[in-house]
Amino acid sequence: MVDPISEYLTCLRIERGRSPRTIEAYGRDLADYASFLGRNRLGSVVDADRAALAAYEADLSERGFAPTLVKRRLSAIKGLYRYLVREEVIATSPADLIAVPKTPDRLPDVLSIAQVSALMERTDDSTPASLRDHALLEVLYGCGLRASEACGLNLADLALDEGYLRIRGKGDKERVAPISGAALRTLSMYLDDARRILDGGRGKSSGAVFLNVRGGRITRQSLHKIVARAGLSIGVTNLHPHTLRHSFATHLLEGGADLRAIQEMLGHSDISTTQIYTHVDRSHIREEYLAAHPRA
Repeated sequence: MVDPISEYLTCLRIERGRSPRTIEAYGRDLADYASFLGRNRLGSVVDADRAALAAYEADLSERGFAPTLVKRRLSAIKGLYRYLVREEVIATSPADLIAVPKTPDRLPDVLSIAQVSALMERTDDSTPASLRDHALLEVLYGCGLRASEACGLNLADLALDEGYLRIRGKGDKERVAPISGAALRTLSMYLDDARRILDGGRGKSSGAVFLNVRGGRITRQSLHKIVARAGLSIGVTNLHPHTLRHSFATHLLEGGADLRAIQEMLGHSDISTTQIYTHVDRSHIREEYLAAHPRA
């Protein structure tokens, strides 16, 4: 192989359908590993042995990286070596005995139902851009979408009469997301008039649902700014689109929704990913108990 790291990243993109952001992150992780080997004259990625990997693991600790970053870097390295063994570039993986550190579960940030209501009520529908922002917030929370999924939503993905959206999620996997109530009403209002004004007949959007003021598809960066600005209106700093997704799942669970149904709506391939919301739900129950019980 001319460049094993590059070929591994290509495999992740084409064969496994990993997202561009994941590939970019793995690329940085593996480039850091290769740079460490070069600086310390420990050979190339292909030549490295268990001692070289142990030295890199110690270096990560010395540099004070967060456990989540260390875990991702070691996972990327283990994945690279599994690929090299599969392609018969090396006989055995020097990373087989590397233990990827466990990171403590961190409960996701969520808004209360009252905060979500305030967030939506503070929106201004007086301009096409502000109505688009309102529709974005409603769809992110009402359907539990990731930021990238909302940005990638196309007109052809909408089946509003039937009450669902077709979502293309991680790994290019498709799922169906129900839409109704406030999210459906606000999205319909936006599509009826505001989107046409933003498009201005320029046709730059290629059928995108959410447009910027120049008529093109809205970017993730712009979406993050819209959500953060909306958060400030209710006194929440650094509100993240994923917080609305977490709130969607948490509020569904608190309302009695089945965990498997929430898993399907979120597009999680593994139920264990969805189970973190059961911890959030238990936390909510404890808060209710402490607030209400006379001897708590």
